[in-house]
Amino acid sequence: MGRRKNRPRNRDRNANTDNKPGWGAGYQEIIKENKLYEEYYQRQKIVPEGEWDQFMAIMREALPATIRITGYKSHAEEILHCLKTKYFQELQDLEVDGQKIEAPQPLSWYPGELAWHINISRKMLRKSPVLQKFHQFLVSETESGNISRQEAVSMIPPLLLDIKAHHKILDMCAAPGSKTAQLIEMLHSDMNVAFPEGFVIANDVDNKRCYLLVHQSKRLHSPCIMVVNHDASNIPGLQMADADGQRNILFYDRILCDVPCSGDATLRKNIDVWKKWTTSNSLQLHGLQQRIAIRGVEQLAVGGRMVYSTCSLNPIENEAVIATILGKSEGILELIDVSSELPGLKRMPGLTSWKVMTREGHWYAEWSEVPENKQTQIRPTMFPINDPEKLKAMNLERCIRVLPHHQNTGGFFVAVLEKKAPMPWNKCESKLRHKGVVADSLIKGTDEKSAEIEEIKKNEEGEETSASKDGICCPPPPKKMKLFGFKEDPFVFLSEDDPIFLPIQKFYQLDPSFPKSNVLTRTHEGKKRHLYMVSKELRNVLLHNSERMKVINMGIKVLSRNNDGEEFGCAFRLAQEGIYTLNPYINERIIKICIEDVMVLLTQENPFIGKLTSEPQKQAKKLSMGSVVLKYEPDPSNIEGPKCPIVLCGWRGKNSIRAFVARNERFHYLRMLGVEVFRDKSKDDGSDSVTTEKTEEPMEEGDLNVQGDAGHLKDNSEIVQRSKEKYAEILGSTEEPEEHQEVVQHVKMEINNIKRIQEPVESCSKIESFGAEVAHSDAN
Repeated sequence: MGRRKNRPRNRDRNANTDNKPGWGAGYQEIIKENKLYEEYYQRQKIVPEGEWDQFMAIMREALPATIRITGYKSHAEEILHCLKTKYFQELQDLEVDGQKIEAPQPLSWYPGELAWHINISRKMLRKSPVLQKFHQFLVSETESGNISRQEAVSMIPPLLLDIKAHHKILDMCAAPGSKTAQLIEMLHSDMNVAFPEGFVIANDVDNKRCYLLVHQSKRLHSPCIMVVNHDASNIPGLQMADADGQRNILFYDRILCDVPCSGDATLRKNIDVWKKWTTSNSLQLHGLQQRIAIRGVEQLAVGGRMVYSTCSLNPIENEAVIATILGKSEGILELIDVSSELPGLKRMPGLTSWKVMTREGHWYAEWSEVPENKQTQIRPTMFPINDPEKLKAMNLERCIRVLPHHQNTGGFFVAVLEKKAPMPWNKCESKLRHKGVVADSLIKGTDEKSAEIEEIKKNEEGEETSASKDGICCPPPPKKMKLFGFKEDPFVFLSEDDPIFLPIQKFYQLDPSFPKSNVLTRTHEGKKRHLYMVSKELRNVLLHNSERMKVINMGIKVLSRNNDGEEFGCAFRLAQEGIYTLNPYINERIIKICIEDVMVLLTQENPFIGKLTSEPQKQAKKLSMGSVVLKYEPDPSNIEGPKCPIVLCGWRGKNSIRAFVARNERFHYLRMLGVEVFRDKSKDDGSDSVTTEKTEEPMEEGDLNVQGDAGHLKDNSEIVQRSKEKYAEILGSTEEPEEHQEVVQHVKMEINNIKRIQEPVESCSKIESFGAEVAHSDAN
């Protein structure tokens, strides 16, 4: 390497840092002032009269945290019960340094009290043991995917989509994935249905952010999610085959179009916006937002609903985009009145008039005022429509603008569109082309845009828009799909007569209705390490579009290869990730357990079978060694017990039985049983260890602290040492050769099982390297 030249350094950058408040120690605090911002929004009149000072004051305050309880309905209700009866009660009337802590409050407009507003500073968290325990609970449940930290206004768009279990859903700009998680939850509203008819295709243009999206979505363990990597403005049209095998164009019942934006409504959490904001951000994004929205409505089914949203307050990014696509649709699209939905949400109606301002501060009320040298920066579609009748017919006041000072949130914009018929340029094509040719044209990528995009381009250049002389709409030349980022492993569906199924079906007595054709693996050659399942509809999508789209991830892992299991009849063990999907088809190797058994299995790493209650003991002894299902069904007579089923993957050893459940998931289930589990961070080495209020000395890492009847998990090193001693004793014994080999093999497996405390995590196509970087808050 060449020698680096000496550069002048700012030696005073870190001077007097003790006197400088703010997060960035050593850096000057950002001044929350932007005169241009204030002038712009005062003249746009987005804030009601008399509320401007209140609006700006709240913009300068930090945004409170909001959490959303995720997961499917029955499990979410258990977490809510735990929060309300345990943690929220402890925060009532709590004081820290003489200051009363604001108790968490539910968002009044979110259904089922599944979203909460928490206004507790980090400084307070460090000063109170009660708050520390509450914080540890939130962190643990977030890591296991049961709680998501998400901005309150970001939760609105999925709620307005009105999703049903049979809907085909497209999330056009999905990363980092909090809204996608909401879509998946709504799809699985009935937990008893393993494979809903609908699915979610989540797309993002950024390859790296796609892996963050995978991390978020995989926490919900759904077989109905596919993550793809495309430019949303040019996302390819897809095909599906019907029952007769006839290929049809895929139109989506619901589309979430949360477009890239300037983010000027996020000043409370993104404080850099204060010094970086200019109107050029919205002027540059307007065209992209318009193209994405048009591509969305093209792929929307007739009668379907699309939600357009931004975290910007700017009418150039909001009403101007909506007005443009409504005008081009010639009455095909309609803005839906959603004023009666989400009662309790305070909202402002959309604007019907606004002005355009350049970066230099020049204002223009209509296109005719724009000088020629500014017409590359400002477009005609950025202005309101001059025709009063057309403007009134658009009903722009049905748009929703959420202002931060009304409910102590961030700002947001939402518009809900419904499609009543095919888009006008689609009608034109269908009259002029053969049906089969049209289908091929629509599927190839730039398909349905045709004359619409040409009209928009003419509009942007200031030319009058009109159809060509003979009324023919011709599509632009197709663009070749460009693929970036990692090259993914293939998605290979297994045939129904694949020999891999025979031992699995025999070992677990899988139901004849088990959909073998929905099972896939990620390799063409060699041993199949993991088997995944997808829904029938997503299989249909992938089989007919593999050449046309870049799939990052799909499917849920249900079985993993375990070479030790081959001698017991099946080389594949059950995976906890997909157990709720696979469980309805399993008829054998099921052990029904009670609450006491769940406690034992989750708090002891390798308990002997004799530690289970009598009935599970009998069931376990009848089974050979290998993978088992440990199933708890709610007891109606037990008022305090969990009201939802618990299904765990386990391993039946020679004399023991264990649960293959990851650490955070163990903590989650224990909390559902009323057991308190928390961690205490060691001040000396910074390592996490689980502690108990009853113990003065911290327990060693890997142990569980459980307050209740379950006791503590025994020290792993002692168990391993005891098993090794047993192994050595067997080697020196004089048993019969066959018995000798069988027991030795069992002890080897016991030692290996103890060392593998957590179920191995799938290293599927580099997901982990990005998953570790995921921040659990949604930018929008």
